[in-house]
Amino acid sequence: MKKFALLAVLAGISATAAAQSNVTLFGVLDEAARYVKNGDLKQKSLASGGINTSRLGVRGVEDLGDGLKAGFWLETGLNPDNGTTSDASRFWNRRSTVSLLGNFGEIRLGRDFTPTYTGYTDYDPFGDNGVGASSKFDSSLGTARDTGTRADNQIAYFLPSNLGGVYGRFSVAAGEGTAGKKYFGGRVGYAAGPLDVSASYGQTTVAPVAGEDKFKTADLGASYDFGVVKAMGYYTQSKFIDQKIATYSLGVIVPVGVGQLKAAYTHANASGVTTANVNVDANDADQFAVGYVYNLSKRTAVYGTAAYVKNKGAAAFAVASAPGLVAGGKSTGVEAGIRHSF
Repeated sequence: MKKFALLAVLAGISATAAAQSNVTLFGVLDEAARYVKNGDLKQKSLASGGINTSRLGVRGVEDLGDGLKAGFWLETGLNPDNGTTSDASRFWNRRSTVSLLGNFGEIRLGRDFTPTYTGYTDYDPFGDNGVGASSKFDSSLGTARDTGTRADNQIAYFLPSNLGGVYGRFSVAAGEGTAGKKYFGGRVGYAAGPLDVSASYGQTTVAPVAGEDKFKTADLGASYDFGVVKAMGYYTQSKFIDQKIATYSLGVIVPVGVGQLKAAYTHANASGVTTANVNVDANDADQFAVGYVYNLSKRTAVYGTAAYVKNKGAAAFAVASAPGLVAGGKSTGVEAGIRHSF
C-alpha cells in the first residue's frame, strides 16, 4: 500500500512538471555534393549546410507562473560528411544561452548571434548558407574581430512581441580581456503583414592601431512579400580607421508549387586604405546566385544551388574556401543536396 501511494505521488509530480515545462531535442542534417572551381583549381566534395546549417540541439522552457518563464538553448554545429563537430575548440559553438521571458520581453545570457549579423542575413534569400551565401563578403578588415556572426559572453534584451509589429534587440558582450570580443549593438525593426524592415548597428573593440580600437558595422534591410514573389535586400557597411567595405544585395524568393526558386545579386565595394597604408579602392566583387528547393515534406527537402563570384583588383572572395583562390580570380560553385530536420 505504501509503495502504491509513493508511485502515485511520483506520478503526480511528474505530470505537474510535464505540464509546466518542456524539453525538445532537435536537429538538422544537410548534406550536398559540391563542385567548386576557384581560378584554375577545382575540387569535388561532400559539403554540409547547403540550405540550412547542420546542427544538433536541445532547448527547453519552464513555466514559472504569473507570466514568467525560464528557458535554455544549447546547439552545436555538425559535419555529417565525416561525423565531426564544426568547431573543434568548443562543443556548443552555435548557441549556448539561458533566458528569462515575460510580458517585459526576454533577457538572454550566453553565446548567440549578434544583432548586426541578423540585421543583414535575415534578408539573404539563401539564408547565408551554401555556395550562394552572402556573408562571404563580410570582412574584419585586418582585425581580430570575433563578433561578425556570434559573440561570447552576451547579455541581450529582446522587446516583447506585442508591440504592433515593432521588434528590437540590444546586446552587450564582455571582452574579458581579449581584443576582438568586446561588443555592443542593437537592431530595431518593424514586421507586419508582408513588410519587414530593420536597421542595426554594432561596435567591437579590437587591438588598437594608431590609437583607434573601434570596429563599426551598420545595416539596413527590408523585404516585402507580394505573394507571387518575395523581394528582399540589404545594405551593410563595416569600417575600421580609414578602411571600409560596403555590401548590398538584392534577392527574390518565388514560390513554385511545393518548392521555391531563389536568386540574388550581391556587390561588395572596398574603399580607403589599410593600416599598412595600402589602397583597396579597386578590390570589389560581384556575386550572382540562383537555387531551387523542392520540399518533399515539412521536414525533408532536396535542392540545387549555383553561384559565381567575379573579383576585381586584389579581392579574393570565393564561393568556398577550398581550393585556394588567387587575388582577382573568379570563383564558381554548384551543389545538389538533401536536408532533413527533426
